[in-house]
This record gives sequence, structure tokens and C-alpha cells, in this order.
Amino acid sequence: MAKEEIEMSTKYDHEDVEDGRYEKWLEEDVFKPSGDKKAKPYSIVLPPPNVTGKLHLGHAWDTTLQDMIIRQKRMQGFDTVWVPGMDHAGIATQAKVEAKLREDGITRYDLGREKFVDKVWEWKDDYAATIKKQWGKLGLSLDYSRERFTLDNGLSEAVRKVFVDLYNQGLIYRGEYIINWDPQAQTALSDIEVVHKDDKGAFYHVKYPFTDGTTFNGKDFIEIATTRPETMFGDVAVAVNPDDERYKDIVGKKILVPLVNREIPIIADQYVDKDFGTGMVKITPAHDPNDFKVGNRHNLERINTMNGDATMNANAGKYEGLDRFAARKAMVDDLQSQGYIIKIDPIVHSVGHSERTGVQVESRLSTQWFVKMKPLAERSLENQKTDDKVNFVPERFENTFTQWMDNIHDWVISRQLWWGHRIPAWYNKKSGEMYVGMEAPKDAENWEQDPDVLDTWFSSALWPFSTLGWPNEDSEDFKRYFPTNTLVTGYDIIFFWVSRMIFQSLTFTGKRPFKHVLIHGLMRDAQGRKMSKSLGNGIDPMDVIDKYGVDSLRWFLSTGNTAGQDVRFSYDKIESAWNFINKIWNASRYVIMNLGDMKTPRLPDKSEWNLADRWILSKLNKTTKQVTEHFDKFNFGEAGRAMYDFIWNDFCDWYIEMSKETLTGEDQKAKDNTRNVLAYVLDKILKLMHPIMPFVTEKIWLSMPHEGKSLVVAKYPETNSEFDDDKSEKEMSNLIELIKVVRNIRAKANAPMSSSVDILIKTENEELKAMFENNKHYIDRFCHPKDLQIGSDIATPKLAMTGIITDAEINIPLAELVDLNDEITKIQKDIDNYTFEVERAEKKLSNKKFVNNAPEQVVNAEKEKQLDNQSKLNAAKQRLADIKSQQ
Repeated sequence: MAKEEIEMSTKYDHEDVEDGRYEKWLEEDVFKPSGDKKAKPYSIVLPPPNVTGKLHLGHAWDTTLQDMIIRQKRMQGFDTVWVPGMDHAGIATQAKVEAKLREDGITRYDLGREKFVDKVWEWKDDYAATIKKQWGKLGLSLDYSRERFTLDNGLSEAVRKVFVDLYNQGLIYRGEYIINWDPQAQTALSDIEVVHKDDKGAFYHVKYPFTDGTTFNGKDFIEIATTRPETMFGDVAVAVNPDDERYKDIVGKKILVPLVNREIPIIADQYVDKDFGTGMVKITPAHDPNDFKVGNRHNLERINTMNGDATMNANAGKYEGLDRFAARKAMVDDLQSQGYIIKIDPIVHSVGHSERTGVQVESRLSTQWFVKMKPLAERSLENQKTDDKVNFVPERFENTFTQWMDNIHDWVISRQLWWGHRIPAWYNKKSGEMYVGMEAPKDAENWEQDPDVLDTWFSSALWPFSTLGWPNEDSEDFKRYFPTNTLVTGYDIIFFWVSRMIFQSLTFTGKRPFKHVLIHGLMRDAQGRKMSKSLGNGIDPMDVIDKYGVDSLRWFLSTGNTAGQDVRFSYDKIESAWNFINKIWNASRYVIMNLGDMKTPRLPDKSEWNLADRWILSKLNKTTKQVTEHFDKFNFGEAGRAMYDFIWNDFCDWYIEMSKETLTGEDQKAKDNTRNVLAYVLDKILKLMHPIMPFVTEKIWLSMPHEGKSLVVAKYPETNSEFDDDKSEKEMSNLIELIKVVRNIRAKANAPMSSSVDILIKTENEELKAMFENNKHYIDRFCHPKDLQIGSDIATPKLAMTGIITDAEINIPLAELVDLNDEITKIQKDIDNYTFEVERAEKKLSNKKFVNNAPEQVVNAEKEKQLDNQSKLNAAKQRLADIKSQQ
């Protein structure tokens, strides 16, 4: 196909390059699967961003890597599909909407469940639209016809089926357990939704009196240390270790809980560490997970002292209604006034906080739904020992996965929210009977559905197969594209998401969800700090695109890192990426301006290739091989380096410069050959680069003779054994070495690059001699020789500047580089200066007062200066004598 009538500006202008291009791709439907049933399928599902806000740099990084992979596979002829979608994000989204309502003085309870959910849908629609615009700005080649949302009908059906099937298998159960509780969102949290931070606190040492006059160590009480006095009304025992000899005589005794004066026993349990603190701990089963287990072993009562919003309930007596921290202060005041406080030791300790709302988490006794994880984890671990394992890249992250699976706890999946997948369980209003099923009971008016929703990770764990049509296993997409090929995600959600996708996929499809999982790190600021609102160091990727263009950002994100490692954002590196693109742009403009009326680039016959042609095609072949291999191994940084070196150094700095020698000559056939090689290599460069830089490569490609409608569906470069030519690469390497040596000699002598000089090449290598002879036109162009001599018997001038290359010595007579009379004047001036400095130092060092009184290091420094200047003086005198002897 002939080139489009596209004007190329003299400088890369990203706004012009990107304008309308994404919309054109969508119009042409180039992002959809090819439909070629003979082609090998390749599928990726986009990790669904939460509809809680705009995409950040981490999303840009994550999606750019996926886009590169899918674009390359599409060009390689795979039948590709990249499924987009978004996550409803449960608690995160509800928290955002509730915060927005609070600004208007409204709560969700004022609206009621139905109207509140409508508000969340409005939020979702707004932010989904923003995210889609950002996907477009990033150039993501997503198949929007397959876009999914974790609350759409198909995924909801999948969620219900998984819940019902696991329930029927006895792997989902409902029970009263200690769970992590977010008092602001008023919902349960899983362990990995709790972030531990250091908080200031205290150990409150409290007296618990004996009820029967017993004394211990001469006192009528025992000492208990607690960090949370507000839970004391839930105390049901004090425990000691059964092997602790100190306390064997008081096990079974009764003591009083201060302030409430309720009797509780002293019990023995192995849970207690006898070497920690006093070796005595209070047991509060409704407020501590370990105490809960102890309570179960001893059939102890569970007394919950808090409401869902972390205010004290009726079990807290006169403190009822107070916030937990206000209650703590009031109780400590009362304990002190009544003589129960022994001492208070300030501490800093690690306390759990809600990942979503930031508030301090409570351990709370609650009836929740759980997944029994042990059998699911065991199957996942066994699968990792087979050929169908999930391959982690880098491999070390498989250990992260297996360690978590080895130590997994049952998963609390119910959330006390209104936004999410409603748990498919109903309770009979009269009998209390529970029914779990895909649909509501037929006599729905007699049943009440469980008000809770499922943890958002429950639905996103099904993402790789639910997005492709499951549970309909006859779905064309499910049959063709599942299991998916590659998942790209950050190491921070291996626990949250990757592990859950693996065990759910193995349980419900019998297959791994993806063949590879490529793990990347976190995006940090230039100082290595995690980007956060509190630090104000976040970078909006859309701002970077506005300033430098999306291809600059994509080049930085794709090539500036090693798999699994964190990356520091750097505007310097973004600017370097822009400079690289501008280099490609200018080189392409030069090529296109010299193609004339060429319709389609066609390589000339191999017999007509000159040395530069053979060399650049061989280098292109090696680069194609390296880039393809690195992509297959997800070594994008190495792929980028290979492309950069080839494009900047080999193609732009050398081949294009060498082409000018031919294109300005009189040989029309040679000109046509060079034009075709230039066009052919540029075409391959643009195709190699397209997965990373889709916009600028498409713009350039459409501006030159090409075949096809878009690079998106063009054929990716393949290696051609005919291009391999180690001999030409060696010869060109020698030629480039020669040119560099001559340039370096000129630079050292401050001689203009354009001036003509005698160049003497001494070599005994006949092949090298012949190569230089056959390529004198390149030596003429780049070295500007006045007299070029090549041979083994060349006499080396006494006054010459010399450079060494492989098997050859390069000499340029000094007289060719400088005016000897000027040089004599310059050297004489140097001699005068050095003489003055030497004499000055001699005078100073002969002064005994200076030598005896000055610090030793000052005297030594003066001596070193004298020796250095004497050495320079001797060299200058010898150089002057040598020059005069040649006149």
C-alpha cells in the first residue's frame, strides 16, 4: 500500500501523532480476535481496576506491559484476545460514596439500601467512563466488545454457582468466630485487608483481687497487664501455663474483674507463654482471636462489650454509649481513683488498621460466612508440582505463593455492606430454616435474604474464567481462550488475588487460570518512597502523557526495570525516552524524504548489497532474534536495550550516515538499492517497536510505503538466515573502529573534523587491507584523508598521533593536525609557565622558615607540585625539540 499523504514535522510532536489514532483503531476493529481458527489462541484478562478513582502510574505500568505482550502476539499471528473490565471493589467503593454523602450530611441509612446502591451505580458509571478514557490515552488494544464488570449478570451467576457449590461440598460454612472488624465501614475484613502500623499505647498494670482472701506473694491480688482496658468487661478468666511452677497453687482460684466485680477463674492453658511478662494473661474470648480459642477449649462464656461502631454496649455498664477510646480513658481514671492501677508503662506497638478506611481494627465476635481453605490450598500446592503449574516470573515469587498457602487460615467472605454480590442464602421468617441456592425460594415472601455481601475478592477470584463465559462451559470464548496465557500484576496482591484465582480455577475448571504470571514491583518516587497522598508525591500518568506523549511514558515503563523490582519514577528518564523517539522520528523523516515515489520497499538481490547493507541486515537479524527471545522471557528491559542500541547506534549513527555517501552519488542503481534497504530496515524497526510505542510507529509507518492498513495487524519481524553475515559485521566493526580512532585523534588535537589530513594505516592483515581499500569511499566521507596509505611497510612518522585498532595501527602526522609554528609558540609559552612554577617552588622549598614552620602536608603538597611541573617542563622541551628537528 502506498504511503498516506501525511506530513512529517521537523520535530516529534506527540499531540499531532496521537490525535485521533486510537479512535481510528477502534473504527477499524483491529483489537478484536482475528477469527482464524487455525491460529494459536493467546489470551489475557485485564486485572480489573477498582471503580474508586482514576488510574495511577501503577495501573499505567501494569497495562502497558500487557498491551506490549498482546500487540506482539497479535502481530505474530496468534488469535489474540485481551478482555477488559472493572471491579466493583466492595468496601473501597462503598467507603468512597459514604464519604461523599457525609459531606452533604447524609448517611446510607438515611437513603436506605436500594437508593444507596443507586448512588453507588452512579459513582461507578462516572469513574468507569473516566477509566475508559484513560485506557484509550494509554493506547491499550482492548477488545471492548468483551468488556465485563464484576457485578454484571454473567459474573453474578458465576459467583452464585461457586458459593452454592462450595456450600454443598461443605467448604463454605457459617459460624460465630472472632474476625477483624472495621468500625467505620462496619464490616468484617479478611486478614490481608488489615495493615499493621506502629501506634502509641500503654501497658496498664491492673489489680485483680482474690475473692476468698487468698494471698499470692504476700498480696491479696494478682497483677494483669493489658493494652486495652476497655475490653475488661469481657474478661471471663485469667490463664497461666500449666507448666509454670509459680502459679500451680492458684489455678482454680477465683478473682474479681475490677469495676464490675464479676468472679472469674484462674485456668491453665498451653497458649500462655510463661516467659513473657508475668506469665499471666486475661482471657476475653469475644475480643481476641487467641482468647477465643482458649475459651472454646474451656467452655468459657463469650461476652461482647462493643457495638458495631466501636461504642460500648450494655455489657460495659455505666460506660455504655462511649466510644472505645473515650471509654478507655474513663475506665483508667476510675481504676486509678479506686486503687486498681499499679503502674502505666507507655509503649509503641503494632496495631491493625483497616486497609480501606484507615481506622483501628477491632477483633470482634461475629457470625460470618467462611471458606474452609485447607483442602483448596492443598490442591493448589499439589498442582504446582505438575507440568500444568502456574509459572511465576520471576520464579522467586512462587515461594511467596506457596508459603501463604502453607499457612492459610479460613477465609471470612461475608461483608456487612450494601454494595456487592448479595450472599445467596435465605432464612425462613417463621422457622428460621436456612436455604442456600442459585435463586430465591419460590415463596420468596416467606423468606428473608442474608443482608451481607461477599468479599470483593470472592468475585474477582473467578475473573479469568467468568469473563470468558463460565459457568457455561460450552461458551466459545471459554473453550478457545481458557486457560489464559499470561497474567500481569504487582507482587502486592499475590495473597489477595493471584492465590485465590489459582485455587478457584483449579476447583471449578480443573485447570490453572493462566500459564504465566508476570510479577512487577511498585512505582516509587525519585527518592525511592512509595507514592501516597499524604506525601504528596504521586504522579498522574495523564499529566506525563500531556507533556511528553504516551509513547515516552510507555518506553520508560516497559524498559526501565527488571521483572519483580520496584521502579523509581524519573522525569529525566521520561525526557530521555522523548529524545529517543525524536531520534527515530528524524531518522524516519530522512528515510521517507529520500524514498521518492517508491510504492513498496523491496530488497535488492543479495549480490547487489554493499558492505553497509550486508552489515545492517545482519545486525537487524540479530536484533530481531534478541528482542523476540527477550519478549518470550518477559525480559522487556533487555529487549529495549537491544532495540535502542540497534536503532540509535547501528541504524541512525552509522547506516543512515553511510547511506548519504550513496544517495549523493551518481550511481542510480546503487541509489535505488540503498533506498530499498533503508525502507526495508525502517519498516522492520517500526514493527519491532510498535508493541511498545504504538502511536509514533503507526504515524511513521503510514507515512512511508507499506502493505496493510495498520501496524496493529501487520506481521511481526522474523529472522532470515540469509541475513546472517558475521564477516560483514567484523569488517564493519573494523571500519567503525578506524573512523572512531581518527575522530578521537582530531578531537585531542582540536583539529576540525572536516579538515583534510594524511592517514597512514599500518597492517599486515591482507583481508583488513583489502576491506579498507574496497571501502575507501566511506573512509573518504567520514575521515577526510588528504593522502590515505594502507600497507604493512609504512614508515611511522616521528611526530604523529597514533591509535590502535584490531590488527592495525593508525597514524596521522602531527603537521597535518596543527600548524607547527603555532604549536612551537604554544609549547614555548607552556615551557615559560612551567619554568616559572618550578623556580617558584624551588625558591619556596629552599626557605628553611617555610619548611620548618609550615604543616607537613603543605610542604609535601608543594614538593609534589614541583615534581609535576618539572615533569611537564621536560616533556614540553622534548616535544619542542622533536618539532624543530622536523622543520
